[in-house]
Amino acid sequence: MKLVIFGANGGTGRHATDQALAAGHQVAAVTRHPEDFPIAHPDLDVVQADVYDKEQVYKAVDATDAVVSALGVPFSRDPITIYSVGIANIIEAMHRHGIRRIVAVSSSALDPRPHAEGGFMINRVMQPMITRTIGKTTYADMAAMERSLAGSNLDWTVLRPSGLFDTDDVSEYRLQEDHADGVFTSRADLAACLVAQAGDERWVGRRVAVTTSDGAPTIWQMIRREAFGSGNA
Repeated sequence: MKLVIFGANGGTGRHATDQALAAGHQVAAVTRHPEDFPIAHPDLDVVQADVYDKEQVYKAVDATDAVVSALGVPFSRDPITIYSVGIANIIEAMHRHGIRRIVAVSSSALDPRPHAEGGFMINRVMQPMITRTIGKTTYADMAAMERSLAGSNLDWTVLRPSGLFDTDDVSEYRLQEDHADGVFTSRADLAACLVAQAGDERWVGRRVAVTTSDGAPTIWQMIRREAFGSGNA
């Protein structure tokens, strides 16, 4: 299978590129800065493109089987449009090329219900603080992205990770429609799910929570990470 990965130079995108290549797929890794892309492989094509540029996006998705969107930017109080504008351009390009399958990263914060595993600090302090302040513009744009996918007439799946953390190994991650009680998601697990779902139709037209238990950080490690900011994909 040939995959196009947008956001390939982000934390999740790099994992997804590595894992897709290891699984024997051909990969077009889309990034604005191909000179900084750290992965090389005979089945890898590093494509320079800006997701805001319709024609560049159109060229990037030519002759592919499925599209993966791991787009992500750091939190900002300023308006964010990369998710909504980026996915709109991707959807248009897919329609023009007749490509149907897309899997995109969103966030569990779009459905901010209490987590059974979260406790007071996650459910009453961190989640409201992030969704209403530093993450407000991010999640508003992600919600617009999800609406565009739902109305696209494509075979879409939205993956909603919880608090992202880094680990090298893929674990026995959990999938649950819309919302899950898990507080954390490793980028390796999220990437593995992206690659797996690109070739799987069981979750088409659905929003799927992806959560990790093995190797998850403590609540205080997550608080320190959020306090100093990070990207979302």
